[in-house]
Amino acid sequence: MTGLSFAVPLWVWAAVTLVIAVMLAVDLIAHRDNHVIGFREAAVWSAVWIAIGLAFGLVLLLWQGGEASSTYYAGYLIEKALSIDNVFVFALVFSFFAVPDAYQHKVLFWGVIGALAFRLVFIFVGAELLQLFFWTAYLFGAFLIWTGYKMAVSKDAEVHPERNPVVRLVKKLVPTDPRYHGGRFFTTISGRRVATLLFVALVAIEATDLIFAVDSVAAVLAITTNTFIVWTANAFAVLGLRSLYFCLAGLLRRFTYLHYGLAVLLAFAGVKLILSETPVGKLPVPLTLGVIVVTITVSIGWSLIATRGRKGDTAPPADRAPADADADADADAEAAPAARHPFD
Repeated sequence: MTGLSFAVPLWVWAAVTLVIAVMLAVDLIAHRDNHVIGFREAAVWSAVWIAIGLAFGLVLLLWQGGEASSTYYAGYLIEKALSIDNVFVFALVFSFFAVPDAYQHKVLFWGVIGALAFRLVFIFVGAELLQLFFWTAYLFGAFLIWTGYKMAVSKDAEVHPERNPVVRLVKKLVPTDPRYHGGRFFTTISGRRVATLLFVALVAIEATDLIFAVDSVAAVLAITTNTFIVWTANAFAVLGLRSLYFCLAGLLRRFTYLHYGLAVLLAFAGVKLILSETPVGKLPVPLTLGVIVVTITVSIGWSLIATRGRKGDTAPPADRAPADADADADADAEAAPAARHPFD
């Protein structure tokens, strides 16, 4: 299997990595006070992240031409669409652990750091396997088709963070206190260093995203095995995941049919990957881009029309928080009960 082949100098990789690191630093500084993220602020940040992601596609257009740019946009869109499914799970995890609104952004920030690291490893390993062993295309393709099928038929399957093996392993290895201690992941109690419930929530977010990372990276690798394009498409899409969560938290129940669209995209990516190792060959990038755009548009439009007039079951974080949340966040978090600790 072959992908777009163009030389990417080491300094370009370093420059892109530096840009991503700077954007993460700016985001961290902007939210260093652990304030509650309102819809307007989340919408502005989402617009900024989307603009940066789209702008990078123009950089590729000027640097490597239309095919590279179109391939990047196809990968970016499919990763962005799959990110919406992440938001559903994040909302369930936050609800299960009763994470205070003021600290949700902090958990997502460090969750994104982990997500980027996971994806970088999967990208290089997956691309290398596809280049060395042609039959891995059939395995990855079958995996994506199976994942799409499971997504289509398992919409109402419950998520149980406490059953996640990674979360349970952390509980066994790291002493934990079943309470929140402000925005701290670790604290000292009676001279003993222990993890807080906020750290357990972070582990649950990282563990669930690890599963999503396998799906999303495989889906983009079905479009191209060019590691630079796959990495940048994933990175720029994931960077806006935090803001996307706060934008959509109050609208999740309106995306009734979105999971069907995501299932179609995963199955399409699987079929595309399998066909690339048959006489049919790789499907044209414009066709791939068209299928992605139409599928996302139809599934979201269908959902919004079908649920017209229905309010989201999950209120936006800012709407649930008191007006003086910034001033009282630490005090409220310290006083939070331990009733929701999953290991009692």
